[in-house]
Amino acid sequence: MSKARLLIVDDELIMRESLAGWLLRDGHEVETAASGEEALDKIKETRFDILFVDIKMEGISGLEVLETVKGSDPDVAIVMITAYGSIQTAIEAIKKGAYDYLLKPFDPHELGVLIEKILENQAQARENLYLREQFKETTRFESLIGQSMAMQEVFELIQNVAPLNTTVLITGETGTGKGLAAKAIHTHSPRCQGPFVVVNCGAIPENLMESELFGYQKGAFTDAKTTKKGRLEMAHGGTLFLDEIGEIGMRMQIDLLRVLEDRIFYRVGGTQPIETDFRIIAATNRTLQEAITNGTFREDLYYRLNVVSFKMPSLRERKEDIPLLADHFLHRFTQETNKQIDRINRDAMDEMMLYDWPGNVRELENAVERSVVIAKKRTIIPQDLPIFRSDAICIPSANSLEEIEKTHINRMLSDNEWNISATAKVLGVDRSTLYSKIKRYNIKKALV
Repeated sequence: MSKARLLIVDDELIMRESLAGWLLRDGHEVETAASGEEALDKIKETRFDILFVDIKMEGISGLEVLETVKGSDPDVAIVMITAYGSIQTAIEAIKKGAYDYLLKPFDPHELGVLIEKILENQAQARENLYLREQFKETTRFESLIGQSMAMQEVFELIQNVAPLNTTVLITGETGTGKGLAAKAIHTHSPRCQGPFVVVNCGAIPENLMESELFGYQKGAFTDAKTTKKGRLEMAHGGTLFLDEIGEIGMRMQIDLLRVLEDRIFYRVGGTQPIETDFRIIAATNRTLQEAITNGTFREDLYYRLNVVSFKMPSLRERKEDIPLLADHFLHRFTQETNKQIDRINRDAMDEMMLYDWPGNVRELENAVERSVVIAKKRTIIPQDLPIFRSDAICIPSANSLEEIEKTHINRMLSDNEWNISATAKVLGVDRSTLYSKIKRYNIKKALV
């Protein structure tokens, strides 16, 4: 039997002593209290696993002890002790959170069985809580979602780099979540109370980039009716996120490099230097080393930005995250649209798993949103999804074992109308193995 810390609360001395004797013989730690007041004082000093509380006591009653304890520690198990005539009160106590009740006189064996059951339930509850926390921890980091090894590495990198003041460069394809990663770094940094200022370098025309970043003085140019702060000034005390940094022109790269080195800049048309204190996080979907070779990106700026860098994985590199992401987006868009859609069926999920998602998580998000909007039933089916299919299947002549296997898998998929589960069963493999084979052989589903 598991051992526990127990408290017996009863105003009858003989009941306290006999009950304590039984429990001590079973190896439990036992304390007693002769009143509700004494019990509440003990509970302030010690946490007990189980309380045995007499319902009828002078002063603070058993029900009052129950309500007070449950209000401060809902996980503690409370067993009410009652005489036959107070069963109705005991039932009321259970409705208020008591685990169970014992009728006087009670059997020591029955008592032991009850304690063991309570301890097992408490252990299971703690394990479930731990697993929920672990699942939450390993599948979500701020707005980033993923349980794949690739995303676990990203989560760990963010946690490691966030407390530092180091410049960070995030690379990766469009739609992989570079902006979400940057925001997560800021949120977990000492600058989290400061502003998180975003500059989309690819969306601002080159002739406006200077005034956007540095701001301008009144009268600096024709339309400068008032003085305006730039993004560098707005980011003081916080984080400046330069998204798509590879798109800025060479002249602005020189100006930005100077700011990174000196932390001083001038507004357009201004003569007073402005000191600024911010952390820079930059992101790009370009290969900056190639841009350096091509002469479109400065090498010295690259090294200034690339103090710490990491790559956001593409969705095709973490396909095991697709069901998790799809369910997340489904839940979000059903709430936003107020539509009654419960799930994505297996065939639709198979379609998602087979597609390469060139637009990454953003494309998946848009696909789920579209499906929610057009779905006619409470389940997303393949017909609700965008069309992800190639025009034809190319089957080579079977001159090797690999070609024979590819041809056979393709035929089985066609015979089973691309039902992945059914095909895997026929082939005698699991679904993940079949997915790997389909990807390896680049087998595509033909348009009907």
